[in-house]
Amino acid sequence: MKKVELAVIGAGPAGLCAAIEGAKHGLQVTLIDENIRAGGQLFKQIHKFFGSGVHRAGIRGVDIGSQLLDETEKAGVEVMLDTVVWGLFEDKVLALVHEGRSTQLSAERIILAAGATENALAFPGWTLPGVMGAGAAQTMMNMHRVMPGKKAIMVGSGNVGLIVGYQLIQAGIKLELLVEAAPEIGGYSVHASKLARNGVKIFTSTTIKEARGDERVESAVTVSVDENWNPVPGTEREHEVDMVCLAVGLSPLIELARLAGCGFKYLSELGGHVPLHDEKMETTQPGIYVAGDIAGIDEASTAMEEGRIAALAAAESLGRLGGEEADALKKSARKRMEEFWDGSFGRRVKASKESLSVKE
Repeated sequence: MKKVELAVIGAGPAGLCAAIEGAKHGLQVTLIDENIRAGGQLFKQIHKFFGSGVHRAGIRGVDIGSQLLDETEKAGVEVMLDTVVWGLFEDKVLALVHEGRSTQLSAERIILAAGATENALAFPGWTLPGVMGAGAAQTMMNMHRVMPGKKAIMVGSGNVGLIVGYQLIQAGIKLELLVEAAPEIGGYSVHASKLARNGVKIFTSTTIKEARGDERVESAVTVSVDENWNPVPGTEREHEVDMVCLAVGLSPLIELARLAGCGFKYLSELGGHVPLHDEKMETTQPGIYVAGDIAGIDEASTAMEEGRIAALAAAESLGRLGGEEADALKKSARKRMEEFWDGSFGRRVKASKESLSVKE
């Protein structure tokens, strides 16, 4: 059985930064991802990042992905793609499958950066072709250059819904409207303003009631909801669309953390059940760390800093990094996160994540 010092599971922004940071400090790093290309969500993100220069502001996600892949190669990280991690057993033994063959990998330290999955929304007609998650639409458009529809309705006004809604327009799809069940939009106003400038109507306290069609979506019915989230009779409106795009939240991919026996806490604002972890991103299982959306749904900029912190902690625990130097580097990364959280949305995320920082 092959042995490595640090195994990083998930090659998105958190995993890439963790692998690079670990290798920089002398660790033998293996980065594992089930996809055929590393980068995770970054290669879907054609919009420019926010923040400051240290957060790579003004650079498009796809370009950040390319930069991180170059850094990974230069750092000498071993990358295993098209590889599924289906088990995490005692003594940090990972069970892998690649091209139909099962193998095992033993790691002294493990960083779980598995990311998140899109939430579904059930309603009459939700299984019709043409109903899809916002991430699926983004993958089709930005990665495969496939137009998933001609006229669309977006359900959900978080940053994902607003950003992907604008990307639908960029791809040549007419976004008829965006609906949000809450009484106000959930994402940044700068993203909502882009839709408004393109003539997209945004209806709050409104949700989808039904998708209609024989073999695929031909129309969608929306309905207003009251303060108790109940549909208001008589407010139904039918819209001629061939695509219903769902941006109704993400849930952390926590299966491997559960297999490892990590402790959890449920926080709806972070996407659901989240592994408990300390400021070093270490879980209740010594030597197992989390970073990115598995540690609570947040922005890619935060995920990258969490990956760095986890790798620094792993390097320190293996004696590759002195305590004072490790503390200074972790403090610097945490400061960059604090700067990114400096806003009403960020402060709520920060408060939620801090409640996970005590092991129970």
